[in-house]
Amino acid sequence: MRALEVRELECFLVLADELHFGRTGERLYLSQSRVSQLLAALERRLGARLVERTSRRVRLTPFGEEFLAELRPSYDALAGVVSRARERARGLTGTLRIGFQGTATSYLMRAIEAFRSEHPDIAPQLVEIPLSDPFGALRRGDVDTAVVLLPVAEPDLELGPVFSEQRQTLAVSVRHPYASRDRLSAAELPGADLIAPAAPAPSYWRAAQAPGAAGGPAVATLQEGLTLVAADIGAMLLCRPTADYHARDDIAFVPVDGLPDSALGVVWRGGGDTAAVRAFADAVAGARRVRGGAPRSGSSRTPPP
Repeated sequence: MRALEVRELECFLVLADELHFGRTGERLYLSQSRVSQLLAALERRLGARLVERTSRRVRLTPFGEEFLAELRPSYDALAGVVSRARERARGLTGTLRIGFQGTATSYLMRAIEAFRSEHPDIAPQLVEIPLSDPFGALRRGDVDTAVVLLPVAEPDLELGPVFSEQRQTLAVSVRHPYASRDRLSAAELPGADLIAPAAPAPSYWRAAQAPGAAGGPAVATLQEGLTLVAADIGAMLLCRPTADYHARDDIAFVPVDGLPDSALGVVWRGGGDTAAVRAFADAVAGARRVRGGAPRSGSSRTPPP
C-alpha cells in the first residue's frame, strides 16, 4: 500500500473512534477539511459510503461498520509487526541482565515493572552481585548494567540516574550498648567496630560504606555482615529501606546523624550503553519522577566525596 492509502485507513479508524471530524483532525494533527478529503478518497477507492454525516451527528454506515470490524484487527497486527521490527532494529529485544547489591528494593522493582510494560520484548534478568565487588560483574560482562551503592569513580564505567537517597542507620546486636539509643552521631561510629566490605571493592568505595573503619571485620556479602552483627562481632551501616527489609529480633537499627545520605546509581560499562540499557536507565529516572523530584545523574570520572 502506498503511504497515502495507509493515511486514509488511519483517518477512518480514528474517525470511527471519535465520530467527530474536528476531534479526528486534532488527534492526527490535520485540518478538518483534510480529514474529509482522506475519507472521501477512501470511499472512492472502496466504492461505497463509510460514514453518514449531518449537521448534528456522524455515524458509520452499515458498510462502514463491516469494514471497521475487518480492518481493525488487520491494522493492529500490521502496526505490531512494524513496532516489533523497530524494537529489534534498536536492540530492544532479548534479555537485559541487571545486577543489584544486597536487596532489590521496592523502588527498583517498580522501575523494572515500568520497563517491562514499556518494552515487553526485553526480558529483565536480576543478578545479585557481591557487596565486596560492586563493579566486577560489569567488567566481566556478567551483567549489562548494575544498580550499586555510590560513590562511583571508575574511569571505565558510566554513571546514570542516581536515586533512593536515604538516611543511614547503624545495625548493631541487641546486646550492643548502642542498641538502646534513639540515634547516634557520626562521631560515635568509631566505637562501634564497623564492618566494611572486603576487597576487591575500591578503597574509596569501602571507606564510604564504613567511614573511619580501621582493622574491623570485612565481609563479601550483606548476609555475612548481618550475621556478624547478630553475633555482636561488629556493626554495619545500612540505608533505612535495607534495614527495614532485614529487620530481625537479634539486631537493632539506630539512625545516625551527621552522615551523607546513602544513594544508589545505575552503572554500565563505558561504550556499553545499548538501547536496552538506556531504556532501563530511563525507567529508573521515570520511577523517581513519579515519586517526586528530578533524578540526578553523575559522572564516573567525578572524584568520590
